[in-house]
Amino acid sequence: MPHADTQRIDPPVDPPLFYHAHIFVCCNRRQDGHPRGSCAAAGSEKLRDHMKARARQMGLKKVRVNLAGCLDRCELGPCMVVYPEGVWYKVATIADVDAVLERHVRDGGRVAELMLPASE
Repeated sequence: MPHADTQRIDPPVDPPLFYHAHIFVCCNRRQDGHPRGSCAAAGSEKLRDHMKARARQMGLKKVRVNLAGCLDRCELGPCMVVYPEGVWYKVATIADVDAVLERHVRDGGRVAELMLPASE
């Protein structure tokens, strides 16, 4: 008989994901001239709006594009992160946004040339 201290306890089972992809686009705005800059000043709001419309146009189901406050990487931005994988991207153009939606969200790959490093 196993000792009480060594009994195995199964971890809880997580529910299924509500979204297949949950995308947070930094739209933080700092004052002009701030040394770190800001994603909004670099055009992230327009890029987020395009991403939302393009995801709908592509017919991507169970995908949510959200505005995010500061993701604390503005000097690398405009930046965004895709969950559940937690992959960070710098998206500076409409073409960058389209690449992330097509290659990462739709096709399950990565857009290596846009990926941000795990740490600076």
